[in-house]
Amino acid sequence: EYTLLHLMSHIAMVFQNVYLFEDTIENNIKFGVPSATREEVIEAAKKAMCHDFIDALPNGYDTLIGEGGATLSGGQKQRISIARAMLKDAPIVIFDEATANIDPENEDKLKAAIEELTKNKTIIMIAHRLSTIRNADQILVLNNGKIEQRGNHEGLMKQGGLYKTLISMKNKATIWKIAN
Repeated sequence: EYTLLHLMSHIAMVFQNVYLFEDTIENNIKFGVPSATREEVIEAAKKAMCHDFIDALPNGYDTLIGEGGATLSGGQKQRISIARAMLKDAPIVIFDEATANIDPENEDKLKAAIEELTKNKTIIMIAHRLSTIRNADQILVLNNGKIEQRGNHEGLMKQGGLYKTLISMKNKATIWKIAN
């Protein structure tokens, strides 16, 4: 039998709405591992693709950020959250709509950071953005709180059903153009 504390020590979470504390960037990254060294924080930030923007700030990792990270973009906050998860190095990572509010200029950096974080981990990804889950080993399609379909992308496309319908609708929306 496991305690909640033991279970939580094996899980890292990256949420849609990242909460950052009114503290330094370094301490925000160290949140789950307060004993981490500066070098470990920098290594996690590099893997999360946020080292460059942090390093460019006047005080770097010692920069104080406002409550909730008000001084940072959505993509910057997400990458700091991913750096936290990188530093924790838990075997299970939960992404709860982690890419839903990403700004387009940071999307590629965020995807690269997520790829780095998820290597050799068990991932639970809650997502509405279908491109986020396309390469998953197993996708659970929920409808009204119940599992309607289960499988990988190719298998679900062959099955038809809700998943294929959602993919088709997304693909049609992608080719929309605004005419002059």
